[in-house]
Amino acid sequence: MTSPSATHKHHPYQNEPTWSRSEKAIARKAFDAALGRELHEVIQEAKKMASQIQQSSDLGDLELYLTQRRKEIDRKYDFRGSRLPDVLGRLLYENRLREEELRGLREDKLKPIRSCAKFLAEEAA
Repeated sequence: MTSPSATHKHHPYQNEPTWSRSEKAIARKAFDAALGRELHEVIQEAKKMASQIQQSSDLGDLELYLTQRRKEIDRKYDFRGSRLPDVLGRLLYENRLREEELRGLREDKLKPIRSCAKFLAEEAA
């Protein structure tokens, strides 16, 4: 038995806009830049924590911090097309991404990204 998403005649995300090659490149560049900035923050914090290690329990704290941050980052940074508007919206909300970095995306891509960022801001307020 095959699921509906496995058939050739049915696309599981029929209402999703199609990303052009250039839009995917713009999104990838912005995504990678945001990821790089976040990883840089993790590296700086890990270096700070490592420089303050005095006893073995401090080493455990560093390990816990790195594990938690890796899991958070792995969950957050998902480049699949179906998740991309939400991922970019969250990065925009968190100020890890600037809207200028998305210049070149069509409005049908920008609208759900902005909408997600706005929703997250309202939820946090």
